[in-house]
Amino acid sequence: MTVFVDTSAFYAVLDRDDSNHEAARAAWERLLRGSAVLLTSNYVLLETSALVQHRLGVAALRALHQDVVPILRVEWVTEAQHRAAVEALLTAARKKLSLVDCVSFQLMRDSGVRQAFCFDKHFQEQGFGTTP
Repeated sequence: MTVFVDTSAFYAVLDRDDSNHEAARAAWERLLRGSAVLLTSNYVLLETSALVQHRLGVAALRALHQDVVPILRVEWVTEAQHRAAVEALLTAARKKLSLVDCVSFQLMRDSGVRQAFCFDKHFQEQGFGTTP
C-alpha cells in the first residue's frame, strides 16, 4: 500500500509541542514498521522545509532531510499537474485551501493513492482515507 504524507503529518511528527504529536508519532511508527510506501511531493517537501526551518530551526530541518526524506518516495510535480491544481484551486475559491493541497490531491489521483497520513480535513473532503 502507498500512503501520501502531507506537511501536517511531517510537522506533527517533528514538533513535540504540536497538539497532534503523539498521534502522529504512533502512526509514523506503525507506517515504518509496515510495508507501506511513503509518498510525498517536492511541493510538500518545500512547504514542510519552510515551516520546520521557521518554527523549529535548522537542526530540525537537517533531521527532516537527513533522516526522513531518504525513506520517502518523492514525486516531482509535472507542469500538467501544477496547472490542473491551480485550476482546481481557483474553481474552489476557498481561502483556506492551498495550492500545495490541490497539487497533492492531483498527484494522489494520478498515482491511484487513496490514503494520506495527514491532519488536514481537506483530504477527507476530497474522498481520501486518512491516517491516523
